[in-house]
Amino acid sequence: MREGIHPDYKKTKVICACGAVIETRSTRGDFHIEICSSCHPFFTGKQKIMDTAGRIERFKNRYANSPKGEEKKAAPPPAPAPVKAAAKDDNRATKRAKANAGKPKPAPRPEAAPAPASETPDA
Repeated sequence: MREGIHPDYKKTKVICACGAVIETRSTRGDFHIEICSSCHPFFTGKQKIMDTAGRIERFKNRYANSPKGEEKKAAPPPAPAPVKAAAKDDNRATKRAKANAGKPKPAPRPEAAPAPASETPDA
């Protein structure tokens, strides 16, 4: 490594708002954080439900009026899909085959003779 271009990598104390102190190494120095693995709900298993603007109450009120246990009205069963009739129009290949049915096949074209290889001595 070149001398004089790298920052100092020194011991650091990371202090959380909950009071936990984590000792590590950093180029930044000592610093404070708001949340750490000691107090974060994901790591502690204590889930906090944040009710923003009464969303849970609005949800409960909206669905409290709907009858419980009653199923939706029985809709008549859908009509069976109609069976596809035979294709009215043939595809392009079938049309060509029908149009060319009585015509004689064209004579095969003779293949072009391959170009003569130039005679050059191998070195």
